[in-house]
Formats: sequence, C-alpha cells, structure tokens
Amino acid sequence: MDDLEYDSEDEVEDEDSDWDEYQYDEGVEDDHRNKNSDGLIPFSTDGNINDGFAYDSLTPDGVVDLMNVTVHEVAEIIPMDKTVLRILLAHFKWDKERLFEKYYGCEGNDQKFFDDAHVVNPFSSHHRNASSQSGSNGDMTCEICCLPFSNDFMTGLACHHKFCKGCWTEYLRTKIMDQGMSQTISCPSYGCDIVVNDEIVMNLISSKKVRLKYLHLISNTFVECNSLLRWCPAPNCLNVVRVKFSDARPVKCQCGKEFCFKCGESWHDPVLCMYLKRWIKKCDDDSETYNWIAANTKECPACFATIEKDGGCNHMVCRSVSCKHEFCWVCLGPWEPHGSSWYNCNRFKEEDAKKAQDCQEKSRQALQRYLFYCNRYMNHLQSLRFEHKLYAQVKVKMEEMQKHGMSWIEVQFLKHAVDVLCQCRQMLMYTYVFAFFLNKNNQSIIFEDNQADLEKATEVLSEYLERDITTDAVQDIKQKVQDKYRYCANRRKLLLSHIYEGYESDLWDFNDKV
Repeated sequence: MDDLEYDSEDEVEDEDSDWDEYQYDEGVEDDHRNKNSDGLIPFSTDGNINDGFAYDSLTPDGVVDLMNVTVHEVAEIIPMDKTVLRILLAHFKWDKERLFEKYYGCEGNDQKFFDDAHVVNPFSSHHRNASSQSGSNGDMTCEICCLPFSNDFMTGLACHHKFCKGCWTEYLRTKIMDQGMSQTISCPSYGCDIVVNDEIVMNLISSKKVRLKYLHLISNTFVECNSLLRWCPAPNCLNVVRVKFSDARPVKCQCGKEFCFKCGESWHDPVLCMYLKRWIKKCDDDSETYNWIAANTKECPACFATIEKDGGCNHMVCRSVSCKHEFCWVCLGPWEPHGSSWYNCNRFKEEDAKKAQDCQEKSRQALQRYLFYCNRYMNHLQSLRFEHKLYAQVKVKMEEMQKHGMSWIEVQFLKHAVDVLCQCRQMLMYTYVFAFFLNKNNQSIIFEDNQADLEKATEVLSEYLERDITTDAVQDIKQKVQDKYRYCANRRKLLLSHIYEGYESDLWDFNDKV
C-alpha cells in the first residue's frame, strides 16, 4: 500500500487539485520555510502575550504528509499492513498512545481488538488460508447485480465478500458523494461491518472529483481529531494550521487569514473564547427579542395573548375575538372592581405589584445594557470595514506625497498608521464584548478609562488619515499622524497589558448570568 501524495498539476472540474495516489513512502519530508527544530514557525505579537508561540500553515499535501508520518511511526512499532493501521488509527481518533495501549493490553484477546475496529484480524489463520485461495479460477455471480463475471473482474475486502468492480465503484461513489462517508464505509455484503480500506477505493475510483472528496473527508477526520491542528476558517481555503501546543493565541494562515487557534473565530483580544461564543450566540438568537417583549408588553390574564399598550388609558380590552377580557394594565386585575377611580389598584397586595414592576424593569434594563454595548461593538465593526478600504486611499496619498519631494521610505508612515488604526479598531470592538460580561469594580473603572483614552486617540488618528494631503500640509500631517499612531499603539499595548494582568491576578469579576 502506497502513501497518499498530492499532485498539484492534476486538475479536476470545479476543483483546484487532486490527491492522486496513496503511497506510504518512507522518509516523508516537509518543505515549509523558516521552521525551528519542531518544524514550526515562531510567531509573536506585541504585548508579550504570544511570545514563543510557534505554528505552521500546512497545505493539503502537508496534511497528507503528516498523516503518512503518523502511520509510519505506528508501523515501526506494530508490524502490520499500513492500510489496516490507517483504519485502526482512525478508530482510535488518531491517538497513537491509545492504540498502543489497547493493542498490547488485550492480553491475547486480539480478535476483539480487531472486531471493535471493524477490521479482519490479519494474524488469524482463517485470514491467511482464505487469502491463499482467493486467486481461484472460474466465473462468479455478483450478489448486487446478479450477473456472472470472471474472477478477475470480481474484488472484495479481507472478509472475502466479492462483488463486480462496476457495483463496487457505484457503491463507493454513492457513499462518498451522496452520504459524505469515508472511513466508515463498510462492506456491501448484508451483515458485514468490515471497513473499506483506502487501497480498494483508490484502485476502483477513477473519477478525480470523487477521489478528492474521499481524501478531503479522511483529512478532515484527521484534523478534527488532532488538538494541534485546525482548519483555516477562511472561505475556500483548504489549509491547516499546526501548533506546538493548543492555546487561545492568534495564528495566521498562508492565505492571510488571522484567527484564534482555540475557537477558530477572528482574533478577539482581549475577550476569552467562552465569552465570545456566548456573545455571538446572544447576537444571533432571539434572547433580546424576548427581553423587548418582557419590557414593553404584558399578557392578557384570561387568554395569555401578548398585548402592547399604545395609549395612556389603563383600561385594557383584549382584542382576541374569543376573549374580550377587560382588565387593568397596572395590576392586571379585572377592570370592573376598579369602578370610576383608578386608585382602586391600591387594594392589591403591594408585594405582588412591586414584583411585577421589578421584573419588567429588570428586563428593560437588561435590554438597554445589551443595546449599549452592541451598538458600540457594531459601530467599531463598521468602522473597521471602512478603514480596511483606507489602504487603497493611502496608496494614492503615498504616491502623491512622493510627487511633493518625499522618498518611498518616508511615506511608509501612512501604511503603518493604517495598520495601527485597524488593530485599535478591532481591539476596541472586542473590549465592548469584554465589558458586557464584566461587573463593576475598581479595576473595571480603570479599564473603562483606558478604553476611553484609546477610543478618543483612535478617532483622531482616523480623522487625520482621511484628510487630503496637500503641498502646504505634508510635513504637518506627517508629524501629527506619526505622533498619534505611536500614541495609539502605546495605549493599545497598555490597555491589553492591564486586561491580561487582571486575568493572571484574578481581578476581573465576570457576570455569567447575562
């Protein structure tokens, strides 16, 4: 059985490339650049938060190489066919140590070990005897299409259930393309649960599109089971990021997408992954709709229909045709006992009225609080999208400034300024998510002061960059932009350091109920 190889010159309709052959070659080599002794690229950002965090961006062939290396490592310890080892590794979620533990810990009961993995025991006498008789001559009848074929046109797995190659090909194509299956495809024979190996798939499937889909599915399982690997979340990107240890750190794919390795979202400093997920869910679901309903409507006491008050009168009449119940908006009691005086509401228990008012007020406050932080989060998100377009505008300004006597190196300050501006916008956006889950204390006040200072400086920098560059103002605007973007960079670093210092010293008090 050969290793899986990636051939970049093979083209598939609607696809970029195909992993064309499975070949387990010894000594698979990586060709990625600038790696350390672990094969990973060192990466660090400002603030000393990611110093020493190493990662690498793997192309599809790099992922396949890594799979092959894993199979080879296991084959050096367990002398077995590599196609079987690949299935066993997939069964144990590519955990080599667990595979070794189960294999050498079965105490002679190796049959159960292979049965659980849905693999024929390669060491059984039945398997060896059947293999020696598998080349017998004569016609055979395919149990699927019920047509006779020569033995050469029949094929099967180690379980020795044979079918014609045509039925095999259609069966595999249906499982792969229609059902999205790869490592769980079993023998077509009724009641047989032996897993189809990669060799028979690669020998029978000629369509490059089907083979590509099959290999993508296998690679996806390999990546999903490995805590040190993560797919790049960018659309249409097939690369994988590999790290030395799993942590919530920023990584950057070869395609340019930067994201958090732990959760796969865009890099979200300074928010923890768990709170970002809750924020995204809160923005996506209907929780705030319910809050608005609770804050601005009440239910009819008779039919429980939701009613919104649109006038000053507290005499309510349910509009439901089958109800028409009359009640008081204030106390929700029947309107009739109220008579002509609204003050009859004081006959109700004070604690009941207070409880209802408190509940409604809490819902209203919760809604207002969420909208406060959401509006500012969305405002910075929108500004960030606009300011990403500044790069094109800055390029024009840089060319114009060069016409006014400045060198190419001298005008690079504009690009640096846009870089800092986008970094500040992105961080400010996530500071409002951080603040939403934060309870008030002395440290939160300091955080808000630092946040406000960075926000003001960011707005000034944004204003500077949107001004037109003229001959009279070139030197003036250059000095102002340089001073401001350096100030923004320092304030951003200060704010980030304070937040992470709070994480390390447990200074933040988070509200897990919002």
